[in-house]
Formats: sequence, C-alpha cells, structure tokens
Amino acid sequence: MIKLVAFDLDGTIGDTIPMCIKAFRQAVSPYTGHLLTDREVVETFGLNEIGMIKSIVLEKWKQALCDFYFLYEKLHHECSEPYEGIPDLIAALRAKGFILALITGKGERSCRITLNEFGMEHDFDEILTGSEHENVKAQSLKLLLKKYDLLPAQCLYIGDAVSDVSEAGKAGVICLSALWGTTAKAEELKSINADYIFETVGELKNYLMKNTNQEPEEVPIP
Repeated sequence: MIKLVAFDLDGTIGDTIPMCIKAFRQAVSPYTGHLLTDREVVETFGLNEIGMIKSIVLEKWKQALCDFYFLYEKLHHECSEPYEGIPDLIAALRAKGFILALITGKGERSCRITLNEFGMEHDFDEILTGSEHENVKAQSLKLLLKKYDLLPAQCLYIGDAVSDVSEAGKAGVICLSALWGTTAKAEELKSINADYIFETVGELKNYLMKNTNQEPEEVPIP
C-alpha cells in the first residue's frame, strides 16, 4: 500500500522552467561574455542554482548567484500559480493520509521563493532540495524511505523529466510521468515509462485515488 507520494517542482507543480531559464540567462550571461542559449542553461539542470552557475561562471559566481536570486523573485510574477488542479490534488492526497514530500533539484532559496509565490509553503511534510555537485533525487528518496521505514513499493514519485524516471528507478520507486507541462519530453517519456504516463493533472488524480490502496509492482534497482 502506498504511504508516501513525492513531487518534483519545476514543470510538475508549476510551469516555472521558462521563467527559470529567463532569470538564469539575464543574471548569468553578463558574467560569461555572451548571451546564454536555452540549451546552455538546460544542460546545467539537475544541479541546484549554485552548481548551475558555478558550472558556467568561474569567477564572480557569488555575485552572479545574487543577481539570479533577485531576478528569479522579480520575474516569478510570470508564473504566479501552480498548474490548475495541483492544489486540489495535494488536498485530496492529504485527506487520504499520505505523507507528502517535495523532492527538487532546486536550491533551498529558490524553492522557498516558488512555494511562497504559489502559496504552498505548508503543503509538504518533507522538502528535500538539490545539490551543487550532482542530481541527488535518488538519494533523497532513499532518505525518506529510511526515515519512515518504508519499502520502495510504498512510495511514488511524480516528475516531468526523463531523469526523474531514472532517479526514482535507482531507489526502486515508480515514477509517474507528468506530461501536462510545456517542457516535458513527451515522446521520450512514453518510450521509457509507457505504463505511467499522465497527460493532465486530473488524469493523475483519478489514477491515484483509484490505485493507491493497491500494492504496486516493485521496480528492480539498477
């Protein structure tokens, strides 16, 4: 039986990725000598904002980081609400008694800015943020499994990225792939996670309400 449901943030709870790219480009480009492309920014994803900036800016990365936080908060009005249906989904899961977690690659400060903007700062029992060195979502899932004495089959992870599927798999956890965002790689996700694809938040909610009292299949840990 499922006990814990964990969410990714960017692209899963809200359409924040375009705004993240815009803030990063405006803040960091002056320190690189050229205007960063979307691809250059996206290639840093998986790390928190400290790691993202340090991978591009060798000197004055701290100033670039300060500029990023300023612009990130300033531009967040461009994405001021979570995806439609997310608050209702969270409330429904809470009513069913699930442990709710947020596992994001974002750093603590940018995560807090986004949750405050969305009015979701109190919606999660656990919030685990990213590392400047590597993608640590698998480690974060394992920490929660250990803390709550759960088996991997008692946890689900909801994310929009291809890497979310692989990171959840490393912890033996099923990833439910969110395709409702503008940045999800739909075809690739369908090819690697075909049994757990959700086009809308409502579709995911219906699945969770109907299936979370059943024992899911176990995922082989690589």
